[in-house]
Amino acid sequence: MVNAHQPVQSRFLTEHGPVIPVIVIDRLDDALALGEALLEGGIKVFEVTLRTQTALKVIECLRQRLPEAVVGAGTVCNEQDVAAVIRAGAQFAVSPGYLPEIGRACVGERLPLLPGVATASEVMRARSDGFDFLKLFPAQAVGGVDLLKAWFSPFPDIGFCPTGGIQPEMASRYLALPNVLCVGGSWMVSSALVKDRQWGQITALARQASMLRQSN
Repeated sequence: MVNAHQPVQSRFLTEHGPVIPVIVIDRLDDALALGEALLEGGIKVFEVTLRTQTALKVIECLRQRLPEAVVGAGTVCNEQDVAAVIRAGAQFAVSPGYLPEIGRACVGERLPLLPGVATASEVMRARSDGFDFLKLFPAQAVGGVDLLKAWFSPFPDIGFCPTGGIQPEMASRYLALPNVLCVGGSWMVSSALVKDRQWGQITALARQASMLRQSN
């Protein structure tokens, strides 16, 4: 059980807008332009996933070059990942699932963690370790909106960031739920857009995403 210290809660991420872009990036040279495009569109929080060899360098670049951004690391799967993203300068971590050892590592380093869950048992375990803001993943595949509606009654104290398979039209449905604080998505930073360096289109999609909460 995570009990040495209380976790540094990651709910502060929701203060910066309704959508956290889930970024998969192969070319380090694209990092700054992508970050600037998102900021111009009103998105300040970035989740850079550890799915490419350049991910840690991208986090370092964004932290150094865009101090106004809040840069985190996604796909954090073990204690070694926690140590690596801290060295890279990550300001928060996101895990696809929840393991107590990941929770302990983040608590020990005072690194805010957004842990992933897909079942009620995982919600209960994360909550017992002090985490009250959780990532539902993969949201669409495990029940999505209907699941979160069902969870509101037994877990009214838990806020969620559903991620996985979410498109703009579905994002609005999630954000209308009382237990959804933000959503994670990759539609505004798709691999095709990044590969073709469509920074203007990314900015336009980011601007639309940053206004989703206002439309509910």
